[in-house]
Amino acid sequence: MLKNKFYIAISCLILSTTIAAQTLSLDAVLNTIKTNNPQLKMYDTDIQSMDALAKGARSWMPPQVEAGFFMTPYNSKMWKANEMSPGMGNYMLGVTQMIPNASKLNANENLMKAMSSVENENKNFSLNQLNALAKTYYYEWIIIKKKTKIAQDNLLLLDYMIKSMEIRYQYNMDKLPSYYKAKSQYATLQRMIVMLENDVSQRKYMLNTLMARDKKEDLEIDSNYEIKDFNLFETDLSSYINNRSDIKAIDKTKTINKLKIEVQRAETKPEFGVKYDHMFAFGNQPQQFSLMGMITIPMPWSTKMNKANMESYRIKNESLEWQKQMIANEANGMIKGMNAEFLNLKKQYQITHDNIIPALKRNYDTAILAWQNNTGDLFVALDAWEALNMTQIEALDKLKSILVTQVEIEKQLETK
Repeated sequence: MLKNKFYIAISCLILSTTIAAQTLSLDAVLNTIKTNNPQLKMYDTDIQSMDALAKGARSWMPPQVEAGFFMTPYNSKMWKANEMSPGMGNYMLGVTQMIPNASKLNANENLMKAMSSVENENKNFSLNQLNALAKTYYYEWIIIKKKTKIAQDNLLLLDYMIKSMEIRYQYNMDKLPSYYKAKSQYATLQRMIVMLENDVSQRKYMLNTLMARDKKEDLEIDSNYEIKDFNLFETDLSSYINNRSDIKAIDKTKTINKLKIEVQRAETKPEFGVKYDHMFAFGNQPQQFSLMGMITIPMPWSTKMNKANMESYRIKNESLEWQKQMIANEANGMIKGMNAEFLNLKKQYQITHDNIIPALKRNYDTAILAWQNNTGDLFVALDAWEALNMTQIEALDKLKSILVTQVEIEKQLETK
């Protein structure tokens, strides 16, 4: 019997350990996204594909093999030797090999090796967007947990007040309207907790989705967060903006266009080739061969397309430069504006946290003490509690806005 109880206890311990939700820090979430997110894996395979393609950049054209009759009479009787003729006609085997210009091979190789660099920056851009999304969900979850804690504490407080009123009412020490007001506020808090639980479920699903995990897999977060000290009004943001992955992607695209221009320029240069033919002569004729060199001569009418392509890539780079300046200008203004909002939100939150909430807390304590000593009305105590509760919730909403704005600034600066 004791042995069975021991086994049951061990099984319950193992089960409780298994069921316990895994607590992930924000860094752990971000690292999992970087490793497992399908969108980032897609970029990885595209990069590998381009790098694999670049290995064939120095390939030559395949040799061209020829076979057939050469200078052979239609009359097959004339193929054979006789007293009057040594025979006529040949069976020819030939091979032709074009030798590409070295500058064309070099330009092709440089272009193919650079192609994946843009995708790499696009991957970094997507990773930054995913990180910002994950941090937003994570911080919102932290705020939801804090709201839930306030709501649960207030439920206990209202439960105590309601039970006290039920006892006091029996001795005509409280009024029914106060009792029903407390009951309605209790139900309102219950409804809020249900809504908050739904909000937690949504954040859990979204974080699991970003981490490419089972959507129903249980997950817990820690409550640690850091409010950073952004003061970017006097800061030159050009170094931050120029290091953004979308700006780097534009620079890499411009580099690729320059390499494409070099490829087109190399196309306008001559190429060489070698042609060798061997003739198997009919009759008593000697064996013969032909060895010829070839060269392509670029002419104005044959290089029009190459020159047009070169001009097109040059104009595209001008467009990309304007796009780069547009993004930098928008980012600069956006960061400065969000920085102003961030500092303003911090001041509002600090005033609420340091001054308003303590004052409302003292007001509530005074009102509840007066009610308990039968020198004050419960309506006053409930109003004081409601004001305190609403201000605490508003302060948490302000904290959420601070953290979300912080995430947006980090996304624009592309920092962690």
